[in-house]
Amino acid sequence: MVKINELKVEQLEDAANMLKAMAHPMRIAIISLLEANGRLTVTQIHEKLQIEQSTASHHLGILKDKGLLACKREGKNNLYFLRNENLGKILDCVGSCTSTRF
Repeated sequence: MVKINELKVEQLEDAANMLKAMAHPMRIAIISLLEANGRLTVTQIHEKLQIEQSTASHHLGILKDKGLLACKREGKNNLYFLRNENLGKILDCVGSCTSTRF
């Protein structure tokens, strides 16, 4: 495990920005969906989550801009996927913390 005093300020800022980007229920759902399914198109994401395509595109853009997702063009489709497989572990950790109330 990395110790806080071993991290540079830039690394801490990047981590905080990534966590801020994740801190939305729909973005958590998108990350979970991509973790379970691998690469998906916007259409697949909006259909599976039963949300408007514009909503899915909006949240995918935020997650991509903050470096959590990557996108690869295949034919006429853009496939979105997690840039780091450890993002799911963050969600698991948060989930285990919230399942036990104080």
